[in-house]
Formats: sequence, C-alpha cells, structure tokens
Amino acid sequence: MYQVLNCLVTEHDWRLVVLGGTICWLASAVAISLVHRARASQGRTRAIWVGLDAAVGGCGIWATHFVAMLAYYPGAGAGYNIPITLISLIFAMAISAVGLGIALLDDRRSTVAMGGAVVGIGVAAMHYTGMMALEIPARIVWSPGIVLVSVVFGSVFAAMALVVAMRRDDRRHTLAATALLTVAIVSHHFTAMGAVTLVPDPTLVTDELTIAPAALSFLTAVAAFAILGISLVAAMLDRRSSTELHQQKVLLDSAIGNMSQGLCMFDAEGRILLFNERYSEMMDRTGMPLQGRMLIDVLQDQKSNGKWDGDPDEFFNMVVAAAKGGETLTRVVTRNGRSMRVVDQPKKGGGWVATFEDITEWQQAQEQISHMARHDALTNLPNRTLFREQLEKALRLVKRSDQLAVFCLDLDHFKEINDSLGHPVGDALLKEVARRLGECVTEHDTVARLGGDEFAVVQFCSDCDPSAVALLASHIVEKIGEPYDIGGHQLVVGVSIGISLAPEDGKNPDELLKKADLALYRAKADGRGTYRFFETGMDARAQARRILELDLRAALQRREFEVYYQPIRDVASDRVVAFEALVRWNHSLRGLISPVNFIPLAEETGLIVQLGDWVLRQACTDAAGWPQDVDVAVNLSPVQFKNPNLVASVKAALQASGLPAHRLELEITESVLLQNSAATLAVLHELRGFGVRISLDDFGTGYSSLSYLRSFPFDKIKIDRSFVSELATRDDSMAIVRAVTGLGKSLGIVTTAEGVETEAQFDLLRREGCTQAQGYLFSKPRPAAEVGAMLSRPRARIVA
Repeated sequence: MYQVLNCLVTEHDWRLVVLGGTICWLASAVAISLVHRARASQGRTRAIWVGLDAAVGGCGIWATHFVAMLAYYPGAGAGYNIPITLISLIFAMAISAVGLGIALLDDRRSTVAMGGAVVGIGVAAMHYTGMMALEIPARIVWSPGIVLVSVVFGSVFAAMALVVAMRRDDRRHTLAATALLTVAIVSHHFTAMGAVTLVPDPTLVTDELTIAPAALSFLTAVAAFAILGISLVAAMLDRRSSTELHQQKVLLDSAIGNMSQGLCMFDAEGRILLFNERYSEMMDRTGMPLQGRMLIDVLQDQKSNGKWDGDPDEFFNMVVAAAKGGETLTRVVTRNGRSMRVVDQPKKGGGWVATFEDITEWQQAQEQISHMARHDALTNLPNRTLFREQLEKALRLVKRSDQLAVFCLDLDHFKEINDSLGHPVGDALLKEVARRLGECVTEHDTVARLGGDEFAVVQFCSDCDPSAVALLASHIVEKIGEPYDIGGHQLVVGVSIGISLAPEDGKNPDELLKKADLALYRAKADGRGTYRFFETGMDARAQARRILELDLRAALQRREFEVYYQPIRDVASDRVVAFEALVRWNHSLRGLISPVNFIPLAEETGLIVQLGDWVLRQACTDAAGWPQDVDVAVNLSPVQFKNPNLVASVKAALQASGLPAHRLELEITESVLLQNSAATLAVLHELRGFGVRISLDDFGTGYSSLSYLRSFPFDKIKIDRSFVSELATRDDSMAIVRAVTGLGKSLGIVTTAEGVETEAQFDLLRREGCTQAQGYLFSKPRPAAEVGAMLSRPRARIVA
C-alpha cells in the first residue's frame, strides 16, 4: 500500500491526474446512461446501444490511462509504441462490449455482476497492454500481489457499478453507478502503477514506431473529443427517441381516454400508475385522488364510505399475489346495479393492468338467447335440446346405487280439444298440464315439453325404493286426469306414459327415449290413461334378464351361491393334486342355474367383483382343511382386474383362511391381458411375488398366447377342452397338444388338459407327457362336502 501511495504522490503531476479523473467521470456517466438505453431496447437496437456504450467506455478507459500516464514522470525520457497503444484501445472497446452483452442477457444480479467483472477485466487488459507500449531505457519489474489487487479492484467496482445501474433508471442510481465505474477505472490504474518498479538499463533502445508524450497528448485530446462526440450523438439519438416517445404517449393518452373500457395500471406494490376516466366512473371513484395512490388505500376509503363490500386487505393481497405469480384473474363484479367483467393481466417487470368492461346488456342478451334456445316458448319448460342435455348430465352422474328413469308422456284426446275449442284453449290447457307436472316431481327431476302434446320426465333419485318409478307414474296419471277449468270450459284429458330405465334399457339418450316411446305406444294400445315399462319383444327375454339381475343382486344377500370343486389329477401318479373352484347358484325358485346364464350378467353389471371375492374367500377357507399337498384353483374375471383392491382381496382371503399362498392358484384368460397389458402384468407380478401361482386358462384359443408366455412367467398353462375333445380323432388337435406339452417341458411350466372324458384321451395325454388332467372322466364338479370322498376313493369309483 505504501508503494502505491508513494507512486501516486511523488511520481505524478496532480493537474493531469485531475484531468484524467474528469475524463473518466464523463466517460463513465455517458456509459451508464447508454447502459440504460440498451436495457430498454431489444434486438438490433440493443446491439447498437451496446456498441456505442463499448466505444464510449473503451475510449474513456484508454484516455484516462494515457492522460494519467502523461502525469507520470519516471525520471527518464519515455515514448509509446504506436501499434501496441492502438491494440490497447481495441482491447478496451472489445472486452467492454463482451461484458455489457453478458450483463444484458437477463435481469439476474449474478449475471449482471459477471458482466461488470468482465468490463473490469477489460480495464486491466487495456492498462497492462498500454504499459507494454511504454518504451524507456529501463526494465519494468511488476509486483504480482499489487497487480492482482488492481485487477480485483477493477472487476469488483465495475460489477457493483452495473448492478446498481440495472437496479433502477433514476438520478440517484445513475450517479452511484457512475461513481462506482469511475472508482473501478481510477483505482485499478493507480494501484497498477504502484506495482511498477523501473530498473535502469542503458542497453534498451527505443523502437522507431514510438510516439512522444507531446504527440500522445494530442491523441488523448482526440480521444476525449471522441468521447464527447459520441456522447453528443447519443444525446441526439436519445432526444429523438424521447420525442418519439412523447408523441406515442400523446397517442396512447388519446386512445386510453376514448376507450369504452375502464383501464388502470398498477406497479408491483399495487400503486396506481395510469388510469382513464372511464375506470373512475365505472368503479365509482370520481372525485377522489387516484394517481400514485396505493390500491389498498383507495379500497379502504371506499369501504369507509360504504362503496366497497368485502375485506380490502384480503382482496388486495389476492390481486398482488396473482400478479407476482403471473396469474391472470378474471371476475365479474357488480357496481350500481351494473355487471363489470374485470381482467387483471400481469405485466412484465412486475405489476398488472386491469381492464373493466360493462357487460350488463351483453349478459342479459346472452341469458335471453340461451333461455329461448333451451326452453319451450309456451310453457317455459325445457325443450328437447335442454332435456337431452339434462339427460346426458344425469347419465354421467348416475351411480350403480342410483335410479334413473325416462318417462315419455302423451296427452289422450288433446287433438279433439284443440280442434274443437281452438288453439288458445289448447295452449292454456298445455300450460296447466305443464304446471301440474312440475308439482309431481322433485327438484332433482326434469320436466320438458318435446313438442305438441308430448312431454317427458327424467326421474333421478339416489338409494330410493325400486317402486318409486311406478309411484311417480301413477301420481302423474292421477294428477293429469283431474278436471281442468279453461276459459269457462270443463275439460278432462288423460295421459299415457312409457318408461325406460337406465342402464338396463340403455346408456344414451337416444336409446332411452326410443325405448320409452315404444313403451308409450304399448300403454296406448292397452287402453290409454296408464303407464308401461319398456319390455323387449316385446321381448320376454329382456324382461327375464332384468328379473334375473334383480335376483342376482338379492342372491348375494340370501347366500344362494355355493362353491363346487372339480379334481385335477397328476397324470404320472394318477392322484388328485388340486381342485378347481366353480360357483353354482341354487335359486330359491328356479333351482340350480348354470354359470353360463349368470356369470356374463354378473360381469356386465359389475356384481362379479363382489361374487368373485366371496368365491375366493370360500375356496381358501375350504382348501385350508384339505391335505397340505392338495391345492385350490380359482378363476379370476377380467372385470375383477379392473378393481384396484384385487391384490388386497387376495391377501385378505389368505390371511383369514390361514391357507399358504403357494397352495392358491389363480386362473386367468388371455382377455385379461388384452384390456391393459402393462397394468395387468404389474398386478400379476405382485400376486406372484408373495407366493400365489398364476395359471393361463384356455391356452391356444387366443391370438397372442406365445407372446404372453414371454411377458410373464406363468406357473401353469391349461390346454383348452376344444383340443382335448378331438384328441383321438383329429391329427391337428394331437399336434397342438404335443406342441403345448413340449413347450411346457422346455419352459418348466406345468400343463393341464381340460375336458378329459375318456380313457383313450387320458392315455394319449400320458404318452405326450402332459402334467395334469381334469374332466368328467375323473369327476363332475361336486359340493365341498364331497371333496373328502374324491380324495379317498380310487378314480374308477369316482366317475359320475
């Protein structure tokens, strides 16, 4: 530090030092001003401003250096190498341009500081290149520590200068940034000069391409004038830009003042920057100061005057938070009986712009148009369009426990009344019918007029009694059939009703309306003044199916299901190694119902999930009492795989029964893998992971059996009965069985042949190496109580 101070005090002309500092301050001020212009510009314009700034800054740094060098007298004649001197000027400009470009990449403080540090490095590069141009009969010895300090000074102060300059474009920040940039240049120069020690050396000669200090003075003056000239050009460009901005402002003020919308602009803190008269009128804020005020203050003033509802602080915090989060807010507010659509649009750099549009008439027109498009002009009931929308909505919302019915109504003998008494009486009658229908239904139902004397009702109820549909239909028939007093005429009309149910009769509006209409014609055919449910066939089979579904739902509660077991024998040892669990339905009236008749219905209605859980639990419980070397196989439906609780259900059944997981075999078909292969495979891997064995049923009947064997390590494949039944009569069936058993041996997978009914089939399977066999040759499916007998008796005696 002493060396630096000694150099500054004893080896410099203070008059020239002051001149250099003045030039440095001027160049720094212009450079900071141009930084602000560059920041406010984009694209090519920004590049021009950066170039001007680099030129001004580079010249300022260079001029400061050489004016200060003129102030330095080393005690011997000195000159300056011209090429190196010019290179130092180029370095100052080029590196400054790079640093400014980095600083303007984005608004992050770290990026700006990095750019400023590069500018400081440019100052150092210019200085030490300029010192290389100094030619005197002496060797220059540098103090490395002081050199490093000089570079740090230049980089740190230059970084601070740009950070301050980028923070805000006002007089205070501009002066502070100018001072910091001046300190960066000056502190670097004089610190670097303090690092110099001259060692006389008469052998050193001056190069011919040198310049005397007097000539350098002239060049420095030129550089200074260049700075002033560039500054003048920049000032002119800035003035021109300011003039254009003023003109644009006048146009903008005129446009804003003549807008039909209200407009108000806020800064990031919620201060009002700009507004038009329309805004103050619409929001009832005329006669109160707004410019420069905080929005929260305005709201609190209106709150105290009874012109604002709600909490001003809560509203203000919400709007400011949305603006900071970049979220656009749209809301409709009411002022003096008028509806206003308010849109708060965040703006770049913080704050937001709020626009206010009076939409009162537009809202009224839209509501009227919408109402007319969806309502009957005579009765004001929903028309066919709205009825369909309501029906679609109800179908989307309906759950399995809900009840949805569609009623199609037709007035009996209305045409005779309309023709004999005229349309005014007919219209009045239709209005009264519509009123009575509205009294019959609940708020969850929909009544519509489809046209003429046709009406419709959608009944929607949750957890209601199945008879609720019939009760409503009876009530409507009774209510509509009561006498009417219309224009002095005593009138009596009846109503016929057709009813369809969802989802039994259909899952879309067209289907339900069509079937309700068919039921309506049936009601008319049966004498009018009554109601009928849709029946396919009409269709006795559909009616029976509906009854069967109702019975199926009740059978689970009445415990009418029973698990039967069919033995699976090991071919080599000819002993029972497992049983397949098969459900049977002992109907209280119909007796034993085949699974072919109720399993598809259970899958379609989703009842298979509940039924399958019961079969799984019962089979595990039964198998837990069998010998340890006898397993149980349970079929899983594709519908059960859509149940996210499948794995939990299997674990619960095993835990409740105490059956080891390895004794449970779950059989699936290829259709399970088709519905969502990735998800299904994940479930299968999870099941197999805790010990349950997985079997692929009906192997060979699908399209991708072999690919499934590659995608999942099945424990067993079951050869479909269609191949086994023709084993002794068709060569192709024999070839398929041989191929499957051979594949099973190669992959280490157990093979089971289904549908074995003859000894000849069994002998062929044994010869081909099939692992297991199952079929009527050994036993039909039997109740759980007969499992012991099937295990203890020889095969020949078990045949039934």
